[in-house]
Amino acid sequence: MELSCSVGGSTAAPPGPGPPGPIPAPSATPPMEGEDYESLPSGASLGTHMLAGAVAGIMEHSVMYPVDSVKLCSSVFTSSISAAGICAAGPQLLHIETRMQSLQPDPKAQYRSVYEALKKMVLTEGFWRPLRGINVTMLGAGPAHAMYFACYEKMKKSLSDTIQHGGNSHLANGIAGSVATLLHDAVMNPAEVVKQRMQMFNSPYKSVWQCVRTVQKTEGFGAFYRSYTTQLTMNIPFQAIHFITYEFMQERVNPHREYHPLSHVCSGAVAGAVAAAATTPLDVCKTLLNTQENKALSSLNITGHLSGMANAFRTVYQLGGITGYFRGVQARVIYQIPSTAIAWSVYEFFKYFLTKHKLEKRTSL
Repeated sequence: MELSCSVGGSTAAPPGPGPPGPIPAPSATPPMEGEDYESLPSGASLGTHMLAGAVAGIMEHSVMYPVDSVKLCSSVFTSSISAAGICAAGPQLLHIETRMQSLQPDPKAQYRSVYEALKKMVLTEGFWRPLRGINVTMLGAGPAHAMYFACYEKMKKSLSDTIQHGGNSHLANGIAGSVATLLHDAVMNPAEVVKQRMQMFNSPYKSVWQCVRTVQKTEGFGAFYRSYTTQLTMNIPFQAIHFITYEFMQERVNPHREYHPLSHVCSGAVAGAVAAAATTPLDVCKTLLNTQENKALSSLNITGHLSGMANAFRTVYQLGGITGYFRGVQARVIYQIPSTAIAWSVYEFFKYFLTKHKLEKRTSL
């Protein structure tokens, strides 16, 4: 997602030599460092990337939060409970996706579809229940996405210059996205832990602060980063696939790298869907580590707290077999399509808007 035209030789070509004639008088508004802004100039500052990224992150998580709530339930097996206490049917979306990825859901929290999950949550738990925990998510999303996009843009440009002499290197895009994820997840992981615990059915926590204090007191500070390595194991390949796919799509549908809202929306949607489907097994394991489902763990006689990616993978397999790793895949893909479309379109718009404002301000001086 380069807002500059320096990638892949997409810079707008300067006008060719015209017919002989008098030299035109200088324009009242000189060109901005030789760049036409509609071609998205390469001079966006670090502050612009950070501010645009922060707004994009907050918008993405705010708009998509109710679906996020349902996703935890998307891994719920919605038919009869087997002898091992495990439901037998397949997945259907985050509060929704989070619940639907629950390995041992309460019988009252089993849903056949995203619509049913949202409807049930509102009718039985209150109108605002799908938004529970949104404050801590927004608190983390702003700084996390600011660092995320700023790091990505800086590393992508540096690596592309090295690997492909300023061209659009997919290897550079993947590496830059992976490194940016390290910073993003360091901020978002504690927020994710609190959010998912508040999203669970019959969550005992009445507020974000109560959840933070209780987790810290009973499980220690490390509980907020118990799933960090698994989160990175999931998010690094996710973001690598995500950024590579986005840049690949932009090469196809927006080769001149102009500000083109529809191309950003479509590219973001495709990138999110592909990355989400490929990394669903890791997301299921992350959810288990974050929520520490007592019912699921006790069914396997697991005492204490589950930790580590290897243990999470083994436990998911014991509870649901191979299909257990793909609980919530439909919800996850459905969630990521609009989520990444929103993030990229908002980010590209604010990057365009902020840079254009700076250029116009410079010309007026």
